Amino acid sequence: MKLYCGMDLHSSTTHVAIMDETRKRLIDRKLRNDRKLILNFLEPYRANLEGIVVESTYNWYWLVDALQEAGYRVHLAHPVANQQYRGLKHLDDRHDAFWLAELLSLGILREGYIYPKPLRSVRDLLRKRLQLVRYRTALILSVKNIVLRNQGVIVEASQIKRLTQDVVGLVLKGDEALELSGRTSKEVIDCLTRQIQQIERWVLQRIRLEEPFLKLLTLPGVGEILALTILLETGPIERFPKVGHYASYCRLVSSQWTSNQKIKGQGNVRNGNRYLAWAYSEGSEHARRYDGACRDFYNRKLNQSGINVAHKALAHKLARAAYFILRDHGLYQEDKMFS
Repeated sequence: MKLYCGMDLHSSTTHVAIMDETRKRLIDRKLRNDRKLILNFLEPYRANLEGIVVESTYNWYWLVDALQEAGYRVHLAHPVANQQYRGLKHLDDRHDAFWLAELLSLGILREGYIYPKPLRSVRDLLRKRLQLVRYRTALILSVKNIVLRNQGVIVEASQIKRLTQDVVGLVLKGDEALELSGRTSKEVIDCLTRQIQQIERWVLQRIRLEEPFLKLLTLPGVGEILALTILLETGPIERFPKVGHYASYCRLVSSQWTSNQKIKGQGNVRNGNRYLAWAYSEGSEHARRYDGACRDFYNRKLNQSGINVAHKALAHKLARAAYFILRDHGLYQEDKMFS
């Protein structure tokens, strides 16, 4: 008898449901989030289990890893692609768990990608770097505003980030309160800078010599950190059958619902990978500054449709070019990007 298991995962508990191939509900149990406890509960059903479905919540790593290491066939349910009928009168954890198992038994489960554990930690480390960069940027903007408001002086961000010189303290000298505010901000900025540099060095030592990474560096506006982000956030390029799927995953395509040639609304424009969206947005900004062909394309779009469309259009071009670089193992070709 074939069995199918669905797991509704929460922060402290997991509801486990098991049904057979006729979709008869056999077992359901609410368990504490404990690796050993869940594996012991599943052991009597191991021989007949065709698969286990876990929804892609924020904390799925530990559970999927434990199940895979124990030899189970695990499926990660895509939370957006598997939405339930909104007219249902009653929903609870038990229903959700059985619903996931039923989708698997019917062969219509829409799955998310289970990123390999060894590279997942490196990818998440780069995400931590981005978080630190954003904290640092917020502090730098705050310091710039303090200096401009009180001294009427514009201080560049590159000067504030400089580790060898405290420009902020010199500018605010003379007012004890302002000097303390500037000094504490500068100390935190310097600390964040050192941590960001430490993360960059560690990641570059492990990834930078790989061929896909070196080829991504030929893309205009893409340096080492952006190339690492693109490489690690994309994963295997084979999971995107067409370039349009990849561009959509990068949040670089429009979302619009039409019927009878009339606009009926739009889809979830945030559906996709926000880190890839950031990477190509940053790449677009650098490319239009330092690459002639990209700047010409950007200016044409700017004259036609404005700054936001021009920026996103160039980011879209970069994402498409990166897709073909990763898929075909080639180098950047300007004529193909703008043909």
